[in-house]
Amino acid sequence: MSEHFGTLSDGTPVHRWTLERAGTRVRVLSYGGIVQSVEVPDRDGHTADVVLGFADLDGYLAHPEPYLGALVGRYANRIAHARFPLDGVTYALEPNAGPNSLHGGPGGFDKRVWEVEPVEHGLRLSRVGAHGEEGFPGRLEVSATYTLDASGALRFAYRAVTDAPTVVNLTHHGYFALGGPGSGGAADHELRLAASRYTPVDADLIPTGELAQVAGSRFDFRAARKIGAGYDHNFVLDKGVTDVPAEVAELHDPASGRVLTVSTTEPGLQLYTADHLGEPFVPGQGVALETQHFPDSPNRPEFPSTVLRPGEVYRSETVYAFSVR
Repeated sequence: MSEHFGTLSDGTPVHRWTLERAGTRVRVLSYGGIVQSVEVPDRDGHTADVVLGFADLDGYLAHPEPYLGALVGRYANRIAHARFPLDGVTYALEPNAGPNSLHGGPGGFDKRVWEVEPVEHGLRLSRVGAHGEEGFPGRLEVSATYTLDASGALRFAYRAVTDAPTVVNLTHHGYFALGGPGSGGAADHELRLAASRYTPVDADLIPTGELAQVAGSRFDFRAARKIGAGYDHNFVLDKGVTDVPAEVAELHDPASGRVLTVSTTEPGLQLYTADHLGEPFVPGQGVALETQHFPDSPNRPEFPSTVLRPGEVYRSETVYAFSVR
């Protein structure tokens, strides 16, 4: 089901689509590929929206920086100094986080209107990123298929091809608050991550290149514990890159009983405890679990590669599954 959701200043219409299956209801916007809401039941059968979002288009336009629920790219996370080398050429990007590029730059995928078509149990979003868009090389044909499976899990399947060498790193930037609106946020949620290492960062949140052990540190979530605050870090998933999604994380809200299980093909997961969301939200109101390749990989040949070449197909898949206990 689709409906008109608003109009951009240039007259472009924005639509909202509603998906519903097995007790999960999801609303998706053509603007930014945004997942506006995800409604699931708690242990008592009471349904609530478990992601942060705005009620209207103006909210997203007025508060773009949190990337609430958006599809981010062409390169999710940070690229140092907004530049990277590829095949002997250095490409300059549009900086939007100090001197660095963040989530594809100021005109990234989250600020574009996507073509949307229904598919079985979901939607396929697609667009073409022109050669030179935000400084990235290559004409990129990209699609993102959002579906609900038979259990009500929300699945993201990304695909891209290019006509020239480029870099690609796509993710969903949802903020989860499993207690629902007015529950007090996510700081008391319990998190488990299948990650024995993480990537330490400098003052600009750029990885230093080290893959540090989490053992004995505040980054150790191998056994479930309360999240707390103060995280905006990439965790190195023990499974590495896989052809099919493998379980890597579990988020649990003891108060409501809701459980979120994350499975992915990606080698990394960015944990962001939303300490700097800005108005109208408060710090820690949600938590982002962004499956991804590592930040600044185009400048770090020792990290898993994000290079896509003509004739290759970029594929990435992540599943957010909901349950109670």
